[in-house]
Amino acid sequence: MSLIKDKIDPDHLPKHVAIIMDGNGRWAKSRGEQRTFGHKNAIDAVRNAINACNEVHIPYLTLYTFSSENWNRPAEEVNTLMNLLVETLLLEAEEIFSKGLRMHVIGNLEKLPSLVKDQLLRVVELTKENTKGNLVLAISYGAQNEILNAVKNISRDVKEGRVDVEGIDEKLFENYLYTKDFPPVDLLIRTSGEIRISNFLLWQIAYAELQFLDVLWPDFTKDIFFQCIVNYQNKERRFGMTGEQIKIQ
Repeated sequence: MSLIKDKIDPDHLPKHVAIIMDGNGRWAKSRGEQRTFGHKNAIDAVRNAINACNEVHIPYLTLYTFSSENWNRPAEEVNTLMNLLVETLLLEAEEIFSKGLRMHVIGNLEKLPSLVKDQLLRVVELTKENTKGNLVLAISYGAQNEILNAVKNISRDVKEGRVDVEGIDEKLFENYLYTKDFPPVDLLIRTSGEIRISNFLLWQIAYAELQFLDVLWPDFTKDIFFQCIVNYQNKERRFGMTGEQIKIQ
């Protein structure tokens, strides 16, 4: 039994946690290995995040799996990541299904190799009726591209008379994002000690609590996740209001 988990208030949980899984390369380098060694050893950390989220019943977990900028990495590393993604999905699909999780994928899937895309869509289809939680993989994803695509699609609908310019507000805009069916992010976690967002869910984290950890991703454990939830619960989320206003709501 985790003592840290026992500190979590089940009535004050975030609905949506997003994680920037960073530090695989440095973890491998510290062990005298190639970067790809770090990616292969990051699978346990992914399991830890999913299981921890499932144990405390947080309904949405989004993992930054592969960014649009990651295509610029060396071809060998990109190929390793793509192959590893397929292998992991093959191994973990039944586990994801048995936990009652529904898997979603966001990003520019057209850039993915056909085998990767097909495997992703297979697991999405397999889990589409599950209702115990949502696992969202951001793959070939970039927030700036997501926002630009939303603007283009809204512009097209305005031109064709389906949208009134005066009716464009935050709610309408969100309906054009990949994440239109998900709640906003409450808690964003980034590992590796880097303090930046890296083009991840820029719109969706507008009021998220941000936690930057001095932990490389392959060393991420369930207790680290639980501690992040405890830290989140110790924050006063004001959404632009004063602390006094929050207390009287």
